[in-house]
Amino acid sequence: MDSRCISGRIAAVAFQQALEKQVLFVILSSANSPAKIMTPLARIQQHFTDSITTKQQALAVLSPAILAAGTCLATALQQQHKILSCGNGGSAADSQHFSAELLNRFEIERPPLAAISLTTDTSTLTSIANDYHYDHVFSKQVVALGQAGDVLLAISTSGNAKNVVQAIEVAQQKGMRVVALTGKDGGEIARILHKDAIEIRVPATSTARIQETHIVIIHCLCDFIDQYLFAPSFPA
Repeated sequence: MDSRCISGRIAAVAFQQALEKQVLFVILSSANSPAKIMTPLARIQQHFTDSITTKQQALAVLSPAILAAGTCLATALQQQHKILSCGNGGSAADSQHFSAELLNRFEIERPPLAAISLTTDTSTLTSIANDYHYDHVFSKQVVALGQAGDVLLAISTSGNAKNVVQAIEVAQQKGMRVVALTGKDGGEIARILHKDAIEIRVPATSTARIQETHIVIIHCLCDFIDQYLFAPSFPA
């Protein structure tokens, strides 16, 4: 028998057993919601439902901001400038994800594009954090690498990451544009952005849902850049 068929049957049996057991998970209550009891399967499905709902809400309000951000990024690259990006934790991964899509490719074959994630050089990060403060790990790199006309893609689900805030402040002082991916109420980042900056704020309070939507936004930006710069029929 084909090994794929065996694997499929094993998965089906495991799924059925999980349904039959109906083990209950208790979701601890918070200040805003009462305790709920859910099966493991229902909890998994709820994650998908919540993620879809957040993305639909973001679609309704963020499309113009994503368009503006894509134009800002693509224009900077077209004018031989570069994009720096930064974030912490999952947002650091998103920063690297974005720069990798530009330096290598997204979905079409095209030349590499100038993008640097400020989250990848552990010697630089630990040196700055050890000799100065972790709040400076991105801003000192922006001082060294950023130039007027470049763009900083700053990612923070809360909008309050101090090292991202400092990177934005330095970037704006150097004449760089800023595209900020945030969530919740926008935090400190929303307060310090200049008028020419672009904030894309996910309408959610759950960090997981914000991060998931940030990934979709990043893919939208990568696709826009590709189409703007390399598709002859794309309406600029």
